[in-house]
Formats: sequence, structure tokens, C-alpha cells
Amino acid sequence: MRHTFYILTPIILVFVGVVGYYYAGWWWSYTVLGPLALIGLYNRVQSNHTILRNFPLLGYFRYFFETISPEIQQYFIERSTDGKPFSRNHRALVYRRAKGVNDTHPFGTQLEINNDHYEAIRHSIYATPPVKDFPRVTIGNGSCRQPYSASILNVSAMSYGALSKNAIMALNQGAKKGNFYHNTGEGAISDYHLQGGDLVWQIGTGYFGCRRADGGFDPDLFKEKAALPEVKMIEIKLSQGAKPGHGGVLPAIKNNEEIAKIRGVEPHTTIISPPSHRDIHGPEDLLHFIQQLRDLSDGKPIGFKLCVGRTEEFIDLVEKMITLQIWPDFITVDGAEGGTGAAPLEFSDSVGLPLEPALIFVHRTLVKYNLRKEVKIIASGKVLTAFSILRMRALGADICNSARAFMFSVGCIQALRCNNNTCPTGVATTNKMLTKGLVVADKAERAYKFHHNTIHAVLELLGACGLSHTEDITIDMFVKGDEMVALTNKYFPDSVLNRVD
Repeated sequence: MRHTFYILTPIILVFVGVVGYYYAGWWWSYTVLGPLALIGLYNRVQSNHTILRNFPLLGYFRYFFETISPEIQQYFIERSTDGKPFSRNHRALVYRRAKGVNDTHPFGTQLEINNDHYEAIRHSIYATPPVKDFPRVTIGNGSCRQPYSASILNVSAMSYGALSKNAIMALNQGAKKGNFYHNTGEGAISDYHLQGGDLVWQIGTGYFGCRRADGGFDPDLFKEKAALPEVKMIEIKLSQGAKPGHGGVLPAIKNNEEIAKIRGVEPHTTIISPPSHRDIHGPEDLLHFIQQLRDLSDGKPIGFKLCVGRTEEFIDLVEKMITLQIWPDFITVDGAEGGTGAAPLEFSDSVGLPLEPALIFVHRTLVKYNLRKEVKIIASGKVLTAFSILRMRALGADICNSARAFMFSVGCIQALRCNNNTCPTGVATTNKMLTKGLVVADKAERAYKFHHNTIHAVLELLGACGLSHTEDITIDMFVKGDEMVALTNKYFPDSVLNRVD
């Protein structure tokens, strides 16, 4: 092939030159063939790219098609049910609900309902009309002086910097209208978060927003911002499902002067948060930190987020809660399938427990130590449909957080460009030209409608089961397609239960 290229290339150039000269005149060689010849000569002597060295002109086609490979996959190859991490059907469902248009599905299911991946809910022959009042859950135990009534679906942690300012404003304005909360992510509270929506302020290992010059925790800065009326709860981020044990990553290309000022870091540098909190080396340190934040925030709900890894560490933590009589108001359980804008592939693919076994384990551990009524559990990981919300509730969660579903609602198309600042929809970028394409007022309405229509679908599913509240749903109401038996066979294996019982 290489020798053929060397033979054909001059023939093609001569042919194009003759045809061009005949139709366009002598200037053709200088404007078209000249630059091509120079590029070809350069690539023959450069030593960085083997493909271009061997195929000085045709090699560019390889890089071009590699660049647009995600789009080719999504638009021409991907089936409606097999897109990753979210299928085309699920993305389309969010888009339709966000726009408030017909969200029905034609001609029956496209799923293989007899294999072991299929799951369904057992409905009742005595179905009831869906109730009108949206369910809410109160978060805050006896040590909390400012409990918060939360929606069962909320915006999961996404920082300004990871998302554009327009996306942040749209999500917060949608949260205000829909009466659900918006988690700030670990990148601190920006002006774009303060659009009137309820906030959960996430404190990560970098302590952005309450950070000393040396990178440690600043109690005074924390107290000042925790007093904001928009801040309803505070979440300590221990680990994230997509990259547990690895700090958050803000690429230098996204770290502009404004974001650096908000976070208290140097602009135009890649910011990698520490893998763990500087002064938390064991369960006692974490619990004392929870108590410190509770005191500094004047009794607002305090919780922590983690991806479960070593189950014995969590059991030890719960035992210390009993010993010290200090426990959080909530625990956010993130699964290894959780999303992120940037993470090493090994961490995304190969670290952490999936959400289902982790959620069951945390729930049953708290039950065993009689703390389940004191500590609410929030599930975070690929929650997108009404069915997934009820499924998380049956596995032990009180409420759910979702990041990527709300990203879809404000325009994300799963272009897989979150980490290089070239998101074409203006959602996951700080590029001003791309960001301006996201119209805040329009996308805020879509975030609100997605939430509203999804909760309405939850109530419809509950009505189909003859129920009226998510608290009534239980795991024995779900079945597997291959056996049509209770999901306890799948979600309560000995490998999980023996860690507790």
C-alpha cells in the first residue's frame, strides 16, 4: 500500500494540476498543489507521527475520522437501547420531558424482557389515580436545628468550571421554580448559583470557597458562606463514584481568572484536589468535622458523600457514631457508574462498588445499628427515569440525586467532550463562544419541566401499584425478566449481607 501511494501521489498531483490549469489557470498550482506539496514534504521528514510520515496527505483522513468518531457512533451506528453511558431512548425521554412534549413510546418495548438484565415493577389490579402532591422528605436529625424538606429528585454535584455559568444559572433557576435543590459541586458557591434556588454546598478535599492560602480549611470563610439563606444543607465529599480515591480535576483550559478567584487557586493551571481531606485520618476525625460544620452553620443539616470501597471502614465509622453519639443528617451514596467531566480511565472503569450493592449495604448497616431513622440516604448514580427513582427507594434510598439527567435537560447531547472545553452545547465548557449558545431562561424552564414531569411519572407508577408515596415501595415489588422472581435474589446476596449480619 505504501509503495502504491508513492506511485499514485505524483500521478494524481500531475493530473489535478493539468485539469486545474486547463479550467482555472496557472494560479491553481500555487494555491492548491503548492501547499499540499509542502505539507507532504514536511510530513516526510517529521518524526512525531508515523501515519503522516508514511502517508503524508492521506494520513490526515485518519485523524479527521477519529475526531468525529463519537458523532459517527451516536448518529449512525448506535441503536436506540445500547448507547453508553445512556441509551438514545433514555436521552430522548429526558429531552421530551424537558420540553413538555409527548413522552410516550410507540409500538412496545425494545428491551429483551426475558434476559437477566430486564427488571420490572409488579403492578396491582387495584390501581389508583396518581396523587397530586409531590412527595418530600425531611432531612435533619435531633442535632439539626434547621431541617430541610427535600424533593425526591434533585440536581447532583456539578461545579462551576466543570459546567458553564449559563448551565449553572439555568439549573439553579429551574430548581427555584421546581422547589428542588441544586448541589454546588466541590468548586465553591459562585454568583451563578445564587439565582434563588435551594443549594447543597459541597465541601471537597480542596476546600474551595472556604480555603486558606495553604489549602487547608478556613472556619471563618465557611461560617460566612454557610449563613447564606440559599444554603440549605452542607455535604462533605469524601469520594466520588467515577473516581473514588482521586481528587476532582479541573483542566487548565477551564480554569480562567474568575473560576480561580472563586476557588482561591492560581488561574490557567490544572487543579487536582487532594485524594482525601487533610485532617481526616480516621472515623473520629470525620465525625468531629461533621460536628464542627454543624456548629459553624448554626445547625443546618450536615452529611457526607462517598463511593463505598472497603466495607469494614464504613462499619467502623458507624460504630464510632454510636460511641461518640455524633452522626450525619444524611449520607449520599455514589456508585462506580457515576459520571464525571474528567478522570483517569482506570478510576472510572475499575475502582469502587456499583450503586446497588453499596446502597443496600449502607442502608442495612444503619438499620443494624439503629441509626436508619436518624440518617437519610441519598442515592446518586444514573438516576434518570421514574422507574429508577422507585428502584433506588426500594433498595434503601430516601431521595435521589442526578447530574447527567439534568445536563440532558439543559441541552447536553452526550458528545463526550466534557474534559476538553469543547462541549458543543455550552453545558460543560467555559468557552464564551460556546456558552452563549445556551439560553438561560429557556433551559431553566426545561430543567423545571424535566423534574416536574419525572415526578409526575413517579406518581403514575405508584398509582399503578396501588400506592401513594415512595415510602410504600418495597423490593419485593420488583421482578427480574429471566425468572420473574423477587429481586432479593439479585440484590441481597450473601456477599453483601454477611458484612452486616
